[in-house]
Amino acid sequence: MNTAVSPSSAGPTVKPVRILVVDDHTLFRRGLTAILSRSSELAVVGDAGDAGQAQRRAEELRPDLILLDNHLPGVNGVDAVPALKAALPDVRIILLTVSEDENDLASALRAGANGYLLKTMDADALVASILRVMRGESVVADEMTSKLVAVYRGAASAGGAPAAATDDVTIPPGSSPLAQLSPRELEILRAISRGESNKVIARQLGIAEPTVKIHVQHVLRKLNVASRVQAAVIATSHLQT
Repeated sequence: MNTAVSPSSAGPTVKPVRILVVDDHTLFRRGLTAILSRSSELAVVGDAGDAGQAQRRAEELRPDLILLDNHLPGVNGVDAVPALKAALPDVRIILLTVSEDENDLASALRAGANGYLLKTMDADALVASILRVMRGESVVADEMTSKLVAVYRGAASAGGAPAAATDDVTIPPGSSPLAQLSPRELEILRAISRGESNKVIARQLGIAEPTVKIHVQHVLRKLNVASRVQAAVIATSHLQT
């Protein structure tokens, strides 16, 4: 994980986000704590090495957000989410894990997790994701987007419920919600639905990464959604990717 964290352009907030770090590897907990502490918008208030300790520490410290590893001794992080949410209904929970299993992803979101990120991500991106979750968004690693869409498709075809992160996706009645997208924005949306990152999209389309970021923002605004995952779910119903 990249250890450089740039200060937020918006400046420090009055009240930092209080974070509980849960991971069974002591060195990783310490390293992650050091990284997050470099941002004035975040404050790590405690850590835990397993689900039971996480439950006790969460009830004691009452953090705003829990960063939760999935592979914990005893009870997996995914299985610990319901109890943590029951104890602290307003707490945000992000799974930060090495698992790229779509079943873990779907289970975490259905259990009430607000995000599912991979430990290979950049530190700046992790800080940004935490702040997005605190603004009410759901975050999923770009590499996992296509897997989430596959889960959504499978649930829909089986008549079941899609993952929690897609529940608030609404398709406007009448004409296709994609009608107002430009040809370039449609290309971007197809790439998003395949789970491709901005860097990969930029390379494929031969444009600058900041330009891709702007296009993505336009796509989300025009579709009236808050995340790439929601945009990808809409795309599966209206595009051949």
